[in-house]
Amino acid sequence: MINHALQDLSMAGVCWELSEEATKQVVKQKPIQQSFQTNQAKTENTVIIPPTAPISLATVKSMVERPENPEALIRMVAEFNHPLRSGATNVVLPNIATNPNGLLIITDMPSSDDDLSGQILSGNAGDMVDKMLSAIEMSRENVSIVPLLFWRTPGGRTPTREELDLSKPFVDKLIQMINPRVIITFGTLATTEISGCSLNDAHGQEITNDIGIIVVPMYHPNYLILKPSAKRDVWSALQNVQKLLKNV
Repeated sequence: MINHALQDLSMAGVCWELSEEATKQVVKQKPIQQSFQTNQAKTENTVIIPPTAPISLATVKSMVERPENPEALIRMVAEFNHPLRSGATNVVLPNIATNPNGLLIITDMPSSDDDLSGQILSGNAGDMVDKMLSAIEMSRENVSIVPLLFWRTPGGRTPTREELDLSKPFVDKLIQMINPRVIITFGTLATTEISGCSLNDAHGQEITNDIGIIVVPMYHPNYLILKPSAKRDVWSALQNVQKLLKNV
C-alpha cells in the first residue's frame, strides 16, 4: 500500500498498532538434520518490524489543502486521528455561521461541558457567550466559533506544542475559508496563538495579524463567570467590535 493511502486510513480513524520501540517477531523454522549432530537443531530468525510512524505535521498541512469548503474540512476534522482523540469523549467541531456577518470567534481548547456535548462553548460558558453576542445584536447564526483544539486534553491540562501544531492547520484553513473581517480571541492560549500577544497586555485592543485581519483579544467567558467585575472591560471591547464590523 502506498504511503499516502496509509496516511488517509490513519486520518479516517483506522487503528494501527503503534509503538515507540521496534517489535520483535519470532519465526520458527523446521529442524534441520545435520550428520555431525545426534540431536535436531532448532534455529530461530528474528525479524525486526519498524514501528508505524504517527501522522506528521507536513502530512496534515497537505491534507487541509484538499477540502474546498468548511463543511468538507469539518468532516475531515471529525475523522482525523489526532493524538488526543482516543482520550476525548467527543470531537468538538466548530460552529459555522449560516448567515455570517464577518465576525469569527476563536476560543481555547474544549471544556468538560464541550467534551460531553460535542458542542463548542456549551454549558455556563455557552450561556455567557450567547448573552455577549445578544448584547451586540448577534448570535451563533451569524458568528462562527472555532476552537484551537477539537479534542479535550486529559483532565483539561495545557496542550503540548505538538498537540497544538497538529490542530493548527485546520484552524488556519478555516480562517482562510471563512475570511472574517474581525476575529475575537477568547482566552490566553487563543490570543497568543492567533495574535502573538499576551492577553493581559492586549485585552480589547485592535491587532492586525500577519494576514491582515483585525484581532480583538478578550477574556474567556469562564473568566467572566469567576470574575464578574471584568464584564465592564469586555462590554467595552464588544462595543468596539460592533463598530469595527460596521466600518471595516
